[in-house]
Amino acid sequence: MPRRRKRLAALVLSLYLAGAHAQGEAVVAASHPLAAQAGAAILQQGGNAVDAAAAIQFALNVVEPQSSGIGGGAFILVYLAKTHETVVLDARETAPAAASADQFARHTFEENSVNGIAVGVPGTLAGFAEAERRWGRKTLADVLQPAIALARQGFAVTPYLAYELGSPRAALQPETRALFRNAAGAPLKEGDWLRQPDLARTFERIAAEGPAVFYQGEIARAIVAAQHRSTLGPEGVGRMTLADLAGYRAVTRAPLIGHYRNYTLVTMPPPSSGGVALLQALGLLEHFPLGRMEDFGAGELGATHVTIEALRLAMADRALWMGDPDATPIPLARLLDSHYLHERARAMDAVRRMPEAGPGRLPEGTHTTHFSVVDAEGNVVSCTSTVEEVWGSGILVPGYGFLLNNELTDFNRVPRAGPQDPGANDVRPGMRPRSSMTPTLVFRDGQWLLAFGSPGGATIISSVLEMTLDLLDDHLTGEAAVRMPRFAVLDGAGETLIEPALSHVLVDALRARGHRLTLSPDPIGSVQVVGEDPVTHARWGAADPRREGTVVRF
Repeated sequence: MPRRRKRLAALVLSLYLAGAHAQGEAVVAASHPLAAQAGAAILQQGGNAVDAAAAIQFALNVVEPQSSGIGGGAFILVYLAKTHETVVLDARETAPAAASADQFARHTFEENSVNGIAVGVPGTLAGFAEAERRWGRKTLADVLQPAIALARQGFAVTPYLAYELGSPRAALQPETRALFRNAAGAPLKEGDWLRQPDLARTFERIAAEGPAVFYQGEIARAIVAAQHRSTLGPEGVGRMTLADLAGYRAVTRAPLIGHYRNYTLVTMPPPSSGGVALLQALGLLEHFPLGRMEDFGAGELGATHVTIEALRLAMADRALWMGDPDATPIPLARLLDSHYLHERARAMDAVRRMPEAGPGRLPEGTHTTHFSVVDAEGNVVSCTSTVEEVWGSGILVPGYGFLLNNELTDFNRVPRAGPQDPGANDVRPGMRPRSSMTPTLVFRDGQWLLAFGSPGGATIISSVLEMTLDLLDDHLTGEAAVRMPRFAVLDGAGETLIEPALSHVLVDALRARGHRLTLSPDPIGSVQVVGEDPVTHARWGAADPRREGTVVRF
């Protein structure tokens, strides 16, 4: 946003936010200090950005198990400075071969999501093992060492983890209660020491035997047994088999590339909907002078209004068209075509809310984490990973210490395929569910400038868009941008969450225009960003204070 965000910067500093900013050659920004330190340690030992990213992810499995881990999936965006190549590794979870389109139709999300039926074939380990094999300097065993030490020695529970331990999903089975509660049966609190010896042994086994032990060996057998957990009878039993695990592969995809103003954005393709929605929203907003709205008598209200409207249109297209491109054709070129976006933008009014924001007519034809790393040579990784809901399915693999995802509930609960709907996100065997994860890189004149992303389910798209506008239109520093109060548009109807720090005057004015705003019960997103000054080439990082964001540089 324009001057609104600059004026509110001082206000936000006095509220619940506090963060970190740093400059240097190699920079790590992650949502937990111990994970950031793990990545920095690998860099100091001669590793590159890919090695550091892997170490961060495995460490996050230990210190932020409610958000990501080897029982979940990830999107890994890698920029290789020497060749100027950008590559996407899609390590999203997949549906088992026995999955069916109606498997969730008879129960609510809450019921489905805590049973084995919701567990997808995990991809995070395969993704980082592949990244290490192709671009890392260290071995998989090397980058697992910080996580092994953290799991075995333990660490003090942080405020954010203590808060999440209050969730019932952290205590759904005897193994989770034994791990995350004290002798009196109460959740661990801030400052309590958490050791995870089973997880340490699991990482040691993977370090010694490689990912095959996870996808084909004893850990695979334990995963299949664990996802049989059901409180719904036979309907809730997971359908994953040893063959599903053995057949899992991380997929190399071409990134989405788009342009905004004078910048080039490289972001995540389907099965993530995030990159498409981001580029669509930016393409729509190019029709409005966001950085100079005051010059047109619109100011902060006009800029926020048109951003919400652009997101509504993008989210409406997302609901209809986005899914796994290997299962359902997705008309990417047409969705991002400048003529199509021009026609969509004509529905937007600078002062009036659209009554409806449905998907366009094409020409023929909750809990996540993000981290960003740049190494001394300029290699960059922007990664978003998840187990889906907080604590995933709540199913801890007994004896192995990691949680299984509930990612399959990201599919449509009720099948939608029909004459007017391709059912792009209906459950299909082997298919990857639609995601909102949007790790993003920004370039100008071929020079890398920024890497960032955010957790937050459907709110990710809004968080990444607002970060983009703050940095590119308003030219805020990274530190100021991650502190800005946020809103998040959830669907084409315009249901929008807002943070309490958003200006009450602005909120009232938006409501007067008919915008549907609801106070968010939680902070929105947790952006981790690293960047490089295009003139001085000094590198910097900024970590979102909404969690326990930390920047490490050297």
